[in-house]
Amino acid sequence: MCSGRVDLGFVLRAFSNGMDGVFVGGCRLGECNYITHGNYDALAMVYLAKKILEHSGVDPERLRIEFMSSGEGILFTQVVNDFGNRVKELGPLGASEGLEPDTLRFRLEAARKLVPYIKLVERERLRLPVKSEKAYREFFTSDEFHRLFDELIADKLAISQIVSLLGETPLSTGEIAHTLDLNPSEVARYVESSSRQGLVRFDQENKRFVLA
Repeated sequence: MCSGRVDLGFVLRAFSNGMDGVFVGGCRLGECNYITHGNYDALAMVYLAKKILEHSGVDPERLRIEFMSSGEGILFTQVVNDFGNRVKELGPLGASEGLEPDTLRFRLEAARKLVPYIKLVERERLRLPVKSEKAYREFFTSDEFHRLFDELIADKLAISQIVSLLGETPLSTGEIAHTLDLNPSEVARYVESSSRQGLVRFDQENKRFVLA
């Protein structure tokens, strides 16, 4: 299977199901057998996934991508062993992050629900016209990418988490802030935006936010 078909949703689902690490292997960049050069799509997906993991509290080193030919069996073994050792150093998912399993699973599931939107944003605002490993590395580590992520995705992730929380039980601003480790002012901004979108409403009787 082409590495370009490794969907962002697959990666997030793997971590949500408790996998300690995810490795993506693809053919060498510039040597794709197809005109689509799907391995560049895989590279962009991994960069974006690492940012989402980091935003969710997961060490991005738990996700790795490498490119090699089918004849480089020794290199493949070395890379996989190195990655396996690194994951062992990090320990079980959530251990080095200091997150409870339920909290981590909740955050990742909230991100997974946004995958269709994130893929649309990636195609329209984050896709590079040049197929170059250097260009991809420079863009996805740039201040511009971090700005676009905060502008286009970070707020949506927070709102998705809030909506998921309220799907379980009504909560006050302070309770939401405590659960998600956010400032109350940030939560107020997110619930106001969610209210305008018709996602949540404030229950005056119980003084709690609920799903609309």
